[in-house]
Parts: sequence; structure tokens; C-alpha cells
Amino acid sequence: MHSANNGGVIRFGRLLVLLSIWIPITLISGREVKIAAAAPPCCSVFLPLIKSSAAISQIYWGALVGTAGQVDCPSNANMQPGGPFDAFETRVNKGMAILHWGQPWNMNGAFQKFPTGDFNNARNHGSLPLLDWSSEALGGGPNQPAYALSKITSGLYDSFIRQWALDAKAWGHPFFLRFNWEMNGNWHYPWSVQLNGNQPSDFVRAWQHVHDIFANAGASNVTWVWCPNISDPGTTPMAAVYPGDSYVDWTCLDGYNKENAWVDFNTVFTGRGINWLLNSYNEILAVAPTKPLMIGETASIEAGDGGAKKAAWITDALLTQLPTNFPKVKAVVWFNFLYGVQDFRAESTQPSLNAFAAGIGSNYYAANDFANYDISPIRPLP
Repeated sequence: MHSANNGGVIRFGRLLVLLSIWIPITLISGREVKIAAAAPPCCSVFLPLIKSSAAISQIYWGALVGTAGQVDCPSNANMQPGGPFDAFETRVNKGMAILHWGQPWNMNGAFQKFPTGDFNNARNHGSLPLLDWSSEALGGGPNQPAYALSKITSGLYDSFIRQWALDAKAWGHPFFLRFNWEMNGNWHYPWSVQLNGNQPSDFVRAWQHVHDIFANAGASNVTWVWCPNISDPGTTPMAAVYPGDSYVDWTCLDGYNKENAWVDFNTVFTGRGINWLLNSYNEILAVAPTKPLMIGETASIEAGDGGAKKAAWITDALLTQLPTNFPKVKAVVWFNFLYGVQDFRAESTQPSLNAFAAGIGSNYYAANDFANYDISPIRPLP
């Protein structure tokens, strides 16, 4: 569904013409059209090729979609008309350039294979897959000694990693891989550098080890996304857990308006005007200034006012902050999920949904037009 680009709108202003003119105009797609203006037959003028004076800058957008407390993957059932992805895109009136979901290394006692079917479904939908890939046994909590980062570097999981990489190579198309995200925090992840006996240097070595296995397997279609959480006084500095430019394709930040103190999108990522959040945007640009930046997770809770305050937050984020104040951000992914009592969904209230649909409807956000995309690593849009 929504395979057409909802963002590609060309507008022409008022045209006053006294001559019969054929004006070739190059559109964004590269095709030409000619616009004829009625005029006396005695005069004809042919003008040279006119190129669009203002090319439309775009970024990727997408969402993690959840229903009934579960993150939805692009399975055959979920991708059917009326399924969770179709329902979300119908509500917001735009197809997603990125489909975001996750896969742990181990679930229900079994190591998980590369999800070829899900990847095919995402690509056939015109979306770029973004997979959270986590070194854990799902549901095991933060204290999992078997998944301490040093165990990864020791080679304990090399055969599993290598087979997964070979299967990724066999699939053969570009995708984002967000491996062990939010590593700089101290919450519920066994790969956190503050938990499970890990140190920052352990994370760097483990990332490099996994990346090297993929490189040796020839899985060059992977776009590596390194994604710390936004910084506060208790998080580990990003520079201490950065694997290096040759091991990272995109950087990334996760950040929400979810605390008792209401903060706008700009403050979430810059700490503007408060002392309990740091300037994460400047910090990550200092660590990796040449890398494109993704907002891997973001959203806002409701304020209990029927949706007005959240709607304003969304409008500001999508129509002012991202296009104007965060030029290094080349992709944004919404966390469309009911997380306990925190309702991050765009459709949490009608005003919120209206604001999201209006904001994401901007030409700035590319739709699901990437079924034939085959460049790796994935490039930012021009």
C-alpha cells in the first residue's frame, strides 16, 4: 500500500504570458513537461531549458510499530491490507521509507536466523529495513554473563555471527543494522557498558569483532548504525564507546519527551535551558562529524490535555526543528508504541494524529519509494 510518493508535489505560481510559449521544465524526477500558454498566433518564442530553482531536500522517515505490547515485524500476516503497517500508514496518510523492528540473538532458547522473509516484505513495500540486532537472550534481563561483551570478542558466538552475515550477504540488498543500541546507558540491556560486567572498551572491541566477521563474509550490503542514547550526567561519554569511523556508516540518537518535566524536541537533543540533559547533538557531531545522523527512536507522551500539547510538540519537531535546526539529521524514526502508561503513538489522540499526518506529509520526508534501491552503505538523500 501507499507505494506512490505522497511527498512529490510540484506547485507553479501565477503565470502571466502574452506570447505563445512552450517552456520545458525539468522536474525532480528528471522528466520534462511543456506548459503552453494561449497567445496570438503571430508570435512564438522558444525559451532555453529551465531547471527547478529550488531542489527539494529530503530525509528518510519511518516508524517502529507496535500493537498489543509487541513490536511488529514485517511478516506476511502483518503486511497484509488492514495489518498493523497498513493501518498505521493509512492513519498518517504516507508510506514509510524505513520499517523498523528488532531481533535478539537468542529467543525461546534458539538462535535466530537472518529473517529473509521479513526483509523481502519490507523491500517489496518500498521501505528500507532497519533492524535492531541485540546480543542477548530475550527476556533474560540485564545480568546475562553469557552475553557479556567480552564473550563476543572471545569468539564464543563467531559461528552464529558468521552464518547470519552470510545469509545477509545472500539476501543481497541494502539494510540498516542497529547493533546493540543505547550502550552508553545503565538500563536493562546486557550490552550496556555500565552493566553485566562490561566496560566501554569492551563495547568497542565487540563491535569491531562483529563488524570484521561481516566484512570477512562479504556482507557489504549492511549499513552499520551506531546508536547511543541521548546524554545526561549519568551516561557514558559517547567518545568512549565509538568504534571508529571505519566501523560505522551512520550515527544515531534515541531521545524522547517522556519525563515529568515537559521538554520540546530541541531540548531533548540539545539540553537547551536545562541541566539534566546534555547537548547530545553537538556531542555526537564532535565524535563523528562526517557521518550522516539518524534519530533512531523518538516520540512524545501525552500531557493529559486531550492532545493539544503533544500535537504542538509534533508539529514543532517535524516542521521546524528537523528541517531548520538539525541539518545533520538525515533520517528520523518514530517510536509508535504504547509503553506501559506512556502512549508514544502518533494516534494517541486525534489532535496528535492530525499533527503527525500534517507534519510527515511535508515533502521533506521521503515516502516508500525504495523497492529498487541498491546502494550500500545507504546514502543520505540529497
